[in-house]
Amino acid sequence: MSHTVAQLLCLVGFSALAFGLRRPQHDILRRSLRRPVVLALRAVGACALLAALAVLVDASGWGFGLVKFSGHTTLAAALVYLALIGYGRRSAMRQ
Repeated sequence: MSHTVAQLLCLVGFSALAFGLRRPQHDILRRSLRRPVVLALRAVGACALLAALAVLVDASGWGFGLVKFSGHTTLAAALVYLALIGYGRRSAMRQ
């Protein structure tokens, strides 16, 4: 159960961090978000990643929890990155 929660939190965190950057905003939304929204997205992303770390450390202790966190963040970052690439290619094909 902790793996599912941690993975979802990592996905939410990296998705929020991705939308906190200008290029994904322009690629997906076709505009820039306002500065307070960008800061809120970055804060939500960081908090979600910290919450995932807390879940994993609580379930497995610091030693193994940090190792699990590394794996979850790697997978989540790769999934968000691949989704951004896929969206970019799909929208390029439509034009």
